[in-house]
Amino acid sequence: MSDAGSQRPATVVVNLPGGGPGGGLVPQVQEVLGDGEVVVAIDDPRAGDADVLLALSRDRATLEPSAVPNVRWLHAFSTGVDGFPLDVVGDRTFTCSRGANAVPIAEFVLASMLAFAKRFPTTWITEPPEHWNLASLDVLAGRTVGLVGVGAIGTEVARRALAFDMRVLAYRRRPEPPPIPGIERCSELEELLGQSDHVVIAAPATPATHHMIGAAALAAIKPGAHLVNIARGSLVDQDALIAALDDGRVACASLDTVDPEPLPAGHPLYAHPSVRLSAHVSWSAPDTLGPTLALFAENVRRYRAREPLHGIVDVDAGY
Repeated sequence: MSDAGSQRPATVVVNLPGGGPGGGLVPQVQEVLGDGEVVVAIDDPRAGDADVLLALSRDRATLEPSAVPNVRWLHAFSTGVDGFPLDVVGDRTFTCSRGANAVPIAEFVLASMLAFAKRFPTTWITEPPEHWNLASLDVLAGRTVGLVGVGAIGTEVARRALAFDMRVLAYRRRPEPPPIPGIERCSELEELLGQSDHVVIAAPATPATHHMIGAAALAAIKPGAHLVNIARGSLVDQDALIAALDDGRVACASLDTVDPEPLPAGHPLYAHPSVRLSAHVSWSAPDTLGPTLALFAENVRRYRAREPLHGIVDVDAGY
């Protein structure tokens, strides 16, 4: 960003959810900031001089330009920006923590695909089975995984899938070439769905992607496919998915994200025999905060050096 930034220490104001104390996060932000200053409250007089807003909350009032008039750069601590009032960004630069948790999420996807192929946990036994040395398991090698969205997470999934000798297809709305060798680009979603044994949803949640995996898409899916969603629940029409599971078009759905979250008690996804449901935990790892803070620290360095920032959000596109 050539028109912003400064060699002076950055002053960062943090809009904590509910104005809370921030626990141990604020000291860690201060540590990675180095000689800069962290202001915790929007109504702190020092916030008026802040040039960076670290957004931990989606609260519109604290994101308005009038609340932090000197801020030229907003950074979302989250990886996704769905739910942010993007109309308040204006001419300020807006970045997010895109890619910070890509590795643990990609590992979760591979674990989900392996669990489907190897029929875990059904394969495990707690008493003598009817037959020993007999099973009907699948492999990943030679199978096709289709990536709906190939950003940071999709790229890390592709790296691991290629290491398993899988064919990797990718569909993205923008016509950029694949980020790494070995990925085959599909120009149409239906083209990808019709060839994929495993379909991984890794696209951002925007108005354009709402229910992109709906009845029409599921009608085009390869019979017996395994669907994995680690993006946002809003990308999948869950009623259409349940219908596709019931008639066998989709063999299994591994869902780490659903709509709404939390999913209310009694929802049919909890009890469906072909659904593997988890509570939006694919990002979890021993040090999930470290990569996020490191990304922010690098962007602070870039901001002060007037270099392009990582993770810039296209406000018009919504991601």
